[in-house]
Amino acid sequence: MKLGRLNHVGVAVPSIADALDTYRTLYGVTDADITPIRDMPAQGVRVAFVDVPNSQIELIEPLGETSPILKFLEKNPAGGQHHVCFEVPDIIEARDAMVERGATVLGEPRIGAHGTPIIFVHPKNSNGVLIELMESPKGEEH
Repeated sequence: MKLGRLNHVGVAVPSIADALDTYRTLYGVTDADITPIRDMPAQGVRVAFVDVPNSQIELIEPLGETSPILKFLEKNPAGGQHHVCFEVPDIIEARDAMVERGATVLGEPRIGAHGTPIIFVHPKNSNGVLIELMESPKGEEH
């Protein structure tokens, strides 16, 4: 298993609407660069993507009182970089390779915001960075 392309950088925010205002005002993002905001109840987050020429920024906001990003936002009330996501060809192969290599995989594969299976690798295994591994969308070449 080898990392594929950087798919996105996840940024936890208390409000996606406020964060999008910042991206529009400071960085010239237009509405055409932003995906619709949508709820992902199974993940406990609300999400929107900002498209940039070579990747995406995933804005994630807590959805409900049990959201997995609430503790992160307690420590970082203004928000901040939450994770980095890399594509892999096969999520099961990636999970098994991570476990074999001694990494702590958080949970089982589940469907992520791009509609493909994902897993997370504990930050302690990656110099303090939470790594999301995402199965590459089928039919897309990068």
